[in-house]
Amino acid sequence: MATFILTVIGDDRPGLVSALSAPISAHQASWERSQMSRLAGKFAGIVLVTVADERYDALTSELAALEAEGLRVGLQRTDEPVERESVRLHLELLGADHPGIVAELSASLAARGVSIEELTTDVREAPMAGGMLFEARAALTAPSTTDVEELGSMLEGLADELMVEIRLSED
Repeated sequence: MATFILTVIGDDRPGLVSALSAPISAHQASWERSQMSRLAGKFAGIVLVTVADERYDALTSELAALEAEGLRVGLQRTDEPVERESVRLHLELLGADHPGIVAELSASLAARGVSIEELTTDVREAPMAGGMLFEARAALTAPSTTDVEELGSMLEGLADELMVEIRLSED
């Protein structure tokens, strides 16, 4: 079986997911996992797909042809990931929006060997206070040797620097 990550971006309009899923279905491939969203008038997504090795070339050709319909499709073949012992964590962040929050947070986590498996962010109006709030939710994977309390303390210090609230919990 061939496994690949498909990325897609195009002007948002009805039928984009249908246009993307049709060749996947026609080649009896499996749409394993995805995240898709409308952002600033664009449709963007990422999909994990598996297909029989003998159908891979034909499927990827059809997916690339979607460019003619206004969908830019990128493909990256993958190998099966190596599973390592790890600790799953959940992070929630909320605070006044300002540049650099994601950069500071991700650098601090990376420096401690913590991977961001999923990240969802949003900016919204602060109720009754004016201004904008930045909100983030992340699923993290840390090495099994990670001291979760120490990681939490580091994040508390970072939260003070960034003037946000950060909550860390184990899954």
